[in-house]
Amino acid sequence: METNISLKHAIEQIVKEKGIDRQVVLEAMEQAVLTAANKKYRNTRDLEAHYNPDSGEVELFEFVTVVEEVEDSYKEIDLEEAREIDPDVEVGDSLGERLDASGFTRIAAQTAKQVIIQKVREAERETIFNEYSDRQWEIITGMVRRFEKGDLLVDLGRAEAILPSKEQMPREVYRPGDRIRAIITDIRMTTKGPQIILSRTHPSMLAKLFEAEVPEVAEGIVEINAVVRDPGSRAKLAVSSNDPDVDPVGACVGMRGSRVQNVVSELRGEKIDIIPWSEDIARFACNSLSPAQVSKVFVDEENRALEVIVADDQLSLAIGKRGQNVSLAARLTGCRIDIKSEAKAAEAELQEFASYDGIEHQEDEPEDDQATGDDVSPVDVEKAE
Repeated sequence: METNISLKHAIEQIVKEKGIDRQVVLEAMEQAVLTAANKKYRNTRDLEAHYNPDSGEVELFEFVTVVEEVEDSYKEIDLEEAREIDPDVEVGDSLGERLDASGFTRIAAQTAKQVIIQKVREAERETIFNEYSDRQWEIITGMVRRFEKGDLLVDLGRAEAILPSKEQMPREVYRPGDRIRAIITDIRMTTKGPQIILSRTHPSMLAKLFEAEVPEVAEGIVEINAVVRDPGSRAKLAVSSNDPDVDPVGACVGMRGSRVQNVVSELRGEKIDIIPWSEDIARFACNSLSPAQVSKVFVDEENRALEVIVADDQLSLAIGKRGQNVSLAARLTGCRIDIKSEAKAAEAELQEFASYDGIEHQEDEPEDDQATGDDVSPVDVEKAE
């Protein structure tokens, strides 16, 4: 009786502590007893093990097949002997007899231990994989455990995740025990269990932070249409509103910049440009080059290219430090952007006009075989006559 209570208690404890499906634990227990019995009988018998919830124990059954002539005494029984047990039995029927499983308790405890541990581990891995596979692209908080070849191992509670070195923010330093927030980008099942991949540099990290900070984004009133990042340095976020009364940029910035500042703090000072989205590529290009002011935009839709003209004092601002601003704008719009100052554009236009004018004059000149030494204008030719 005490053994049965202990078994029931053990099952309930595993189910509660490990979060494993009850059926998985029961199957592991049954497999443990069956393994022990097969080991004792050297796999010569047809055995089955079943957990009885009423008695709280695993019962063992031996099955034999009714035949006319017995060839395997361990797995077969002749018809005459079988009818002494069950008068209605026929050839081909299977007869089951319950065996005393108490003798397998100690053996099963040793043999079953590894089986149960393996089954529980497999079930745990499956449970964790299913739990986190539904949380892809979700921001999660964990604790830094250790570094491994540049990668950061993060404890998420029931699972351990990896923050690869290439997904870490530049100049960020962590120590074991530090709290860290990152976005889940991938979940893979490996031979060692589920592998959860994190990132702090992915554009979706920025989008999800704004979703958490801005109720209008979470509710779908404001949409984040595009995000590009130079992690740790600068980012551009294009937003639009489904409500004409809601300013998407203002909603994301927040009162006195409180909302955007919370995101900037989480990303350790990464500068964020929030711009209005537009389906008009020229207007969107002007917005994307913010904070620079654009004078003109020429669109080559076929080649997805833009020529942008800015005032002379806006050129360096439009290009940005090391070309960062125009590079982010190009990625945001999906177009190649060529920026020129108004002075350079005017100079290029004059050169083009001069070149075109020269071609026009050349077309008006007489053929070489009609020319007479010096160039002579029509008026001069008329006086000579």
